Amino acid sequence: MSHAPVALPRLTALIRQAVPKLLEGVVAPLAVFYAALAVLGLNGALIAAVSWVYAGVGWRLVRRVPVPGTMILAAIAITVRALLGLWTGSAVVYFLQPELGTICISVAFLASVRLNRPLAQKLTLDYIHLPSAVLRHERVRRFFARITLLWAFVLLANSSVSIWLLLHQSIGTYLLVRTSVVALISGLAAAVSVYAFRRVLRRLHHDPAPAALTA
Repeated sequence: MSHAPVALPRLTALIRQAVPKLLEGVVAPLAVFYAALAVLGLNGALIAAVSWVYAGVGWRLVRRVPVPGTMILAAIAITVRALLGLWTGSAVVYFLQPELGTICISVAFLASVRLNRPLAQKLTLDYIHLPSAVLRHERVRRFFARITLLWAFVLLANSSVSIWLLLHQSIGTYLLVRTSVVALISGLAAAVSVYAFRRVLRRLHHDPAPAALTA
């Protein structure tokens, strides 16, 4: 039997959908924190970072716009970090928390593959829209499983390097080196992810029929 071709969005369109949300949910909170840290100190930076994340959540709730899962995770994480940071007054405690959390997330990524619910797919759908027929295709399902494994090990590598730097170097060295190393590792993984995604999309154009779902 012949299948109707799957309508695939262009990669550039997907990137245009993802970039504003990444800037708001990931890049902007970091920029707000570091800017406030330089001007207001640790406590002011904690309050500014928490305020930014919750302002974004509140704005979406008021407008009745769906709140991305990554933003909800960020709100929970920043709340716990800020409370512990304010309680201890320690920059080391504040910076150690997300690294331990990253290790937990990497474990969750690994577990999601085992459960056949790869987290990379869930997080991707928070930023871009893919047709349901595309998501059912066996190539796409394998892609998200493999990318989830890739990012599980990337997150584990980033957190391991970061914790070592935090415990053995000054805060200034930690911030400088950690940012460079994490950017390098994550950048390479992102490039691999984009290349693999483009390859999957090209193949779907030639093999558009979605594979049957397993029971």
